[in-house]
Amino acid sequence: MFLIYNPLAGQVGRNQERFLGRVTKALAQTGIEPRLRATHGPETAADIARECIADGADLILVAGGDGTINETANGMIFSDVPLGVIPAGTANVLAMELGLGRRPERAARALDDCVPVRVSVGVVLDSRDRRPRHFLLMAGAGLDAHIVYNIDAAMKSALGKVAYWISAFGQLGRRLPPFEVDVDGARYECSFALASRVRNYGGDLEIARGVSLLEHHFELILFEGDSAFPYLRYFLGVLTHRLDRMHGVTILQTKTARFTAPSDQRIYLQVDGESAGALPCTVAIVPRALTLLVPPKYRAHEQSIVREQVWTPSPSA
Repeated sequence: MFLIYNPLAGQVGRNQERFLGRVTKALAQTGIEPRLRATHGPETAADIARECIADGADLILVAGGDGTINETANGMIFSDVPLGVIPAGTANVLAMELGLGRRPERAARALDDCVPVRVSVGVVLDSRDRRPRHFLLMAGAGLDAHIVYNIDAAMKSALGKVAYWISAFGQLGRRLPPFEVDVDGARYECSFALASRVRNYGGDLEIARGVSLLEHHFELILFEGDSAFPYLRYFLGVLTHRLDRMHGVTILQTKTARFTAPSDQRIYLQVDGESAGALPCTVAIVPRALTLLVPPKYRAHEQSIVREQVWTPSPSA
């Protein structure tokens, strides 16, 4: 058993020795005594995960933010080794989605009851800046990716999620260039597109409300608007759970979508909260590609929802 951790992640970086002591003690109470593997820079967690698998890993845990989890998962795609999550980052979207919360020790102890579930993941293909990249949570293009791209790393380290809000409000008054999204033969124009596998967004909000990690498609939300001001109204729709009734918002369920930027514009892309290059790109579902440890309560709740829902693709499918 291995624990991959990011020494620069929010909760780890404040006091690495104390953090690891608390987490390993909580894991020991469940009978888990992992070998520790620290990341040593951006995009190193995937290679470390592959090394762990080659060394005979039965379980890989990851302590860090959603970016570190994403990197680790990219090294585990199509393997049979389960992935367990210990929140230690800024937003901890996956941990919040699973109901593990933000406290690392609590999540570590909860792993004893978690069950392995084979889940589908997303993949970003043919971005002009990046090789194919898998993701557990979401891919966003346009407004939110621009915020992620421009956020100050030092401010993020010091202020956490507040840094994102500061960056977001800094977009007011800025013109948002439109781009095109092709879905099942239909074409849409928007300034922000979110292909999500989870309901949680940023750790506190729900934008996609009709999707589950146990399903095998995205919820795709497309926002129109050539400036950031309409997004104040959209934000109110998110808070009141009325986004699906708002003019300028299109919500679809699909397994693939193509994002295309105008030739004179650079439209940024974010994957699981980390900057991931620019358009054009295609996002697609990779069925049952990863084994994820999930709490039984989450699995039971999501299975009941999935049974009640009937997947309906976009109108032109």
